[in-house]
Amino acid sequence: METVIKNCLTELEKVMVGKPHQLRLALCCLISRGHLLIEDLPGMGKTTLAQGLARVMGLSYNRVQFTSDLLPADILGVSVYDRERSLFEFHPGPIFSQVVLADEINRATPKSQSALLEAMEEKQVSIEGETRPLPSPFFVIATQNPQSQAGTFPLPESQLDRFLMRLQLGYPDAEAERHILLGDSGRINMQHIQPCLDSDQLAELQQQVASVRPSSALIDYLQRLIAYTRTSDQFAWGLSPRAAQALLQSAKTWACMDGRNHLLPEDIQAVLPSVVEHRLREQSDQRGYSGEALGQRLLAEVDVVG
Repeated sequence: METVIKNCLTELEKVMVGKPHQLRLALCCLISRGHLLIEDLPGMGKTTLAQGLARVMGLSYNRVQFTSDLLPADILGVSVYDRERSLFEFHPGPIFSQVVLADEINRATPKSQSALLEAMEEKQVSIEGETRPLPSPFFVIATQNPQSQAGTFPLPESQLDRFLMRLQLGYPDAEAERHILLGDSGRINMQHIQPCLDSDQLAELQQQVASVRPSSALIDYLQRLIAYTRTSDQFAWGLSPRAAQALLQSAKTWACMDGRNHLLPEDIQAVLPSVVEHRLREQSDQRGYSGEALGQRLLAEVDVVG
């Protein structure tokens, strides 16, 4: 797995320089069979990273530009009457793809946002009384602007919970920005990205992750982290069992990416902020914004050894 991951990161760095940790987390999310949410200010490279991930995975993909006038049928598809055959024929929407890029997802209305709920959880969609399976594998890579930006509709907690990870890119450092200014990265290099995986190779990697067995001590540490969010008065609510499963699955993938078949506390610590921060809220937060430092605070408060 190490060689494949290294190749993927090398290709992604053609369009996103100076962000090795975020790139590694993004790959970890997809190999873990999770959906990815990339949140940051406009112009930070969110869409570029999402497109690069779709290309490097070697999977079929479609991009949906979320706007305020987007309808659920624009995502899922619609039946059109065929006069010659005297019947309705279903025309699948862009969601029927292995990778769906939901660009600026929080600029669409809640009704359109909710069209993704069943797809992200069940890998299927129910349209006009019929359940239709989605391709396998199926990933949603969504981008969104901060909730403080004008013209946004905040994602509800139920939909945020469908995303395994949320990443924030942040401003580039001086050296990385110089590369960008000189044209050494970005969308201009998107066409040069070579696929490093296919469906069979991805399934093989996921099988390797499934074979990792955490020790009892690691499970104890993970449970202490989860329990702290449920008992501390710092948090408006605690992490759910699904969040605990997401944290363990991501940590197992992180260990595999390092070429190990055993878990270390550092694996949990590396992925925890991206896995839990969009699922938590400070007790004193009345605006409904997820605190960006809650993950680091959680790691600082809970000891590795109980």
